[in-house]
Amino acid sequence: MIKKLSDLFHRRVLHTLQFSIHGFLASWKSEEAIRIEILMLPIVIVGALYWGETKVEQILMISSGLLIIIVELLNTALEKTIDRISTDQHSLSKIVKDIGSAAVLVAIFNFILVWSLILI
Repeated sequence: MIKKLSDLFHRRVLHTLQFSIHGFLASWKSEEAIRIEILMLPIVIVGALYWGETKVEQILMISSGLLIIIVELLNTALEKTIDRISTDQHSLSKIVKDIGSAAVLVAIFNFILVWSLILI
């Protein structure tokens, strides 16, 4: 019984990991913003470890960088979904894409705020 549960868990984790990797690769290939943000992440991590005086500060600084990537991935998914439905110009499609873009902007403002409050 435990062996079956273990096998099921491992299979589920491996499938989920495989889907996630496919998602990263698809977004990497199609979105310049994702490429820039992922390439900047090591700089963010090193900067956070260097300038963050406590573990909490370091976690907040790194998490604020990761949040940008998370929101950008979700925004990309929204945009791809809208484009899959129709490439025709439509006011609702524009609104959805603009809202996704606004969410990315809020994540960037969050990053700036967190880093500013910690460093100043």
